[in-house]
Parts: sequence; C-alpha cells; structure tokens
Amino acid sequence: MPRTALVTGGTRGIGAAISMALKDAGYKVAANYAGNDDAARGFNAETGIPVYKWSVADYDACAAGIAQVEADLGPVEVLVNNAGITRDAPFHRMTREQWTDVMRTNLDGVFNMTHPLWNGMRERKFGRVITISSINGQKGQFAQANYSAAKAGDLGFTKALAQEGARAGITVNAICPGYIATDMVMAVPEKVREGIIAQIPVGRLGEAAEIARCVVFLASDDAGFITGSTLSANGGQYMI
Repeated sequence: MPRTALVTGGTRGIGAAISMALKDAGYKVAANYAGNDDAARGFNAETGIPVYKWSVADYDACAAGIAQVEADLGPVEVLVNNAGITRDAPFHRMTREQWTDVMRTNLDGVFNMTHPLWNGMRERKFGRVITISSINGQKGQFAQANYSAAKAGDLGFTKALAQEGARAGITVNAICPGYIATDMVMAVPEKVREGIIAQIPVGRLGEAAEIARCVVFLASDDAGFITGSTLSANGGQYMI
C-alpha cells in the first residue's frame, strides 16, 4: 500500500515541487495551503493532487485538517513541514506583529502539524517528519531576526524530537535550502540576484526540484538510519 504524505505550503514554489516529487515516487499526497485559492485550484487541476486549506498557525485548524486528510487518504506517515512566511525588517523597525506572525507560522506551525500526528506514528512504529528550515536559520540574515530565529528553532525541534522518535521507528530531519529559483527570488531585481549568485560557490541558484529530491530521499526506507540531521542544500554558500 502506498504511504500517505502531507506537505504544508504544498501548492507553490518548493512545496509544489515536493508534492509532485512525492507523488511521482508513489506516495498518496495531500497538499495544504493557507490562502491562495487560485494557485491551489490550478495546482490541483495540473497535478491531480488533492488540496486542503488551513493555516498552520492555528492548532485546531491543523488537527481538523489532518483528520480530513486521513479520512480521505489514510494515516499520514510522512509529514513535510514546508509552510513559511517572511516579514522582513531591521530589528529596530520590526513590529511585534511582524515577529509574532513569523513565529506562529514558521515555528509554532511545525509543532501544530507534528503534534496531532505524533501518537499515530508512534503506534504504527513508523513515521517521517521532514522540516524545511533555511540557510538563514543556520547563519542568520540582516533584517530577518524573526525568520532566522524561527528557522533556527526548527532545527532545535528536529534534534530533540528525533531522540524521542528513534525507538518508535520515526525519523525527524531538517533541510536547509539556500537561495532557490522560486518566483519570489526571481522577482527581485537582476542586480540583486547577481549579488546573491556571486556568494554561491557553484555559481547558480538552486532549483526547487533539487530540494524535493532531498525530501524524497529522507522520506524513503533507505534513509531509516538518518535522524536528527540537517541536510544543507545551498550550493556551498554556508558550510557547517
């Protein structure tokens, strides 16, 4: 029987690439999204992957959404915490709302999605939790104190939870993408993109499909001995 995978923020950008790659690998995939109905409808029409709308910042909405996915597709055995937002500002100008919004989605959202699934994974003695963090959660970034803190928190969550899940057959890992050629990055001025690329040793932006392939590997049985790890996919821009 194919396993069921749930991808948050799974209808656009890196999330869409992950959803499609998991489907191609034989998983039953559910793609969550928060607000862009037109993009979600287009994604569903193009891929046939069912889409589900809720905010990962809302615990009760996550629990209800997960319950609906499991009623439709079966127990979720692979969770990809991909949903994330930015609210960039230098710290002296950052508002409380900018801080809180990013924390609620990028850090609380990982708890909100993982917690309702955890006991089921423990009972079945199998699970994969894969969280998309960021290079900026590793090295920090100007005007991203909120985003960098949340993404660094995702890494701490991964390392701690991996220790709890290991004997229950659950692996918990993170991926830290560098700069990826998503619509958001490609929309910045060309000179800014050139400056970014100049900092990347391989000399190019990453592709969303390259992050998706990392997810497919970590979700597979072949990755069963890998847990609590952070996979950096950044073209050599930051090495730890």
